[in-house]
Amino acid sequence: MAVTYFFLILLAIFMMGPFLWLLSVSLMPGRNVFATPPAIFPTFIDFDNYVQVWAFLNFPRYILNTVIITALGVVFNIVLACMTGYPLAVFRFKGRNFIFVTMIATMIIPSSTAMIVHYLTIQELHLMNTYLGVVLPAAVSVFNIFLMRQTFIGIPIDVRDSGKIDGASEFRIWWQLILPLVKPGIAVIALLEVMSFWNSFLWPIVILEDTNKYPLSSALTYLNGQFSYNFGWIAAGTMISVIPIILVFLFTQRYYMEGIAGAVKG
Repeated sequence: MAVTYFFLILLAIFMMGPFLWLLSVSLMPGRNVFATPPAIFPTFIDFDNYVQVWAFLNFPRYILNTVIITALGVVFNIVLACMTGYPLAVFRFKGRNFIFVTMIATMIIPSSTAMIVHYLTIQELHLMNTYLGVVLPAAVSVFNIFLMRQTFIGIPIDVRDSGKIDGASEFRIWWQLILPLVKPGIAVIALLEVMSFWNSFLWPIVILEDTNKYPLSSALTYLNGQFSYNFGWIAAGTMISVIPIILVFLFTQRYYMEGIAGAVKG
């Protein structure tokens, strides 16, 4: 057992190497990042990079943009995944398995191949340069539907039957009886989509013409283009952008593990 933990710790340190290197660069202004060997741990700590990049970029504005886009994306994905996964798990109708298999088959299609179609669709809907235009192409995920279907399957059928006996409508059963029992699955979707929308940068650049509407990742890419040799600024800006994701994961990892375990069991 001790040997297992030893190798797991070594693996964790190895996987954290890029993150520690980035943190080290952000805390050491003026350091040559291509030095050999690379500095995994900072030899001295200076927050000058953070102060300068915060003063240069309008971080509050970009963070607000990111929060709006992330919130819309998370809400859309949770609602649509739950509303789609529930009938696929509970209802018995002709062609149900065919629909489900067809949806799963689309997961092998690279998302980048649909970018042109998404762009033309958003253009026809007159949603260019809007937050909604950024969110809609990723408003529903097949993986999230699969996850919620498996989670709903794990709910005893007696719960739905008790609601029908009391005369509740199907929507009320879904809303008041079923959804409270699948909170771990919903938490998994929320966590995955928070990370996805928070880190999205290419699609917002394509859709948003106004750079003041950029999310944080897109704004950092713009910073990288103008200050490609100021790696300290880039590292500091990247660290600022990933801190919220780390905090969200730390506070929700228990629900994440419960949701994944429930879906696999279902």
